[in-house]
Amino acid sequence: MNPIETLGLALGAAFSSGLNLYATIATLGLLQRFGVVHLPEQLQVLAHPWVLGIAIGLYVLEFLADKIPFVDTVWDAIHTVIRPPAAALLAYGAAGAAPPEWRWGAALLAGGVALTSHGSKASVRAAANASPEPFSNWALSLGEDTLAVWLTWLATMHPMATIVVVVILIALAAFVLFHLFRFLRRAVRRLLEA
Repeated sequence: MNPIETLGLALGAAFSSGLNLYATIATLGLLQRFGVVHLPEQLQVLAHPWVLGIAIGLYVLEFLADKIPFVDTVWDAIHTVIRPPAAALLAYGAAGAAPPEWRWGAALLAGGVALTSHGSKASVRAAANASPEPFSNWALSLGEDTLAVWLTWLATMHPMATIVVVVILIALAAFVLFHLFRFLRRAVRRLLEA
């Protein structure tokens, strides 16, 4: 893989891992298994039947947990310590042919990107849980899953486009987080004044 392909794969897999790690791993594994892409040697293990089975099983569990308000918040809280390190490992594997300092740089960058996407997802989902109807939660969950699979596919097929999309998504995530925290700060201030 050339540096642009490696960067596109690392960033795309990192952002999508922050949304849904298991969908990302399953997508990469299935694309490798069916010969759609040729992953770097260190990531080819994702196509192993055991890895695929566990990733798909955990994806189904996450799919169900994501549809239940407040269960999704607990699930996201637990995955705050799982998704960013896993994204870092994926990036480290994607940069397998690079010198060690570049591999570590890719891992650190991917961990930060995954934490950003995960933080945005968790914050938006927590805000949606304040709504009494379940449909916004379901729509957000399906949208996240679709974006995770699409972005993973895009990272393997169009790395340059993936880099641009991830930069835009990170800017959007920062915008959303900024406004959600402003809203939260005003709400807490109102509660304290009452």
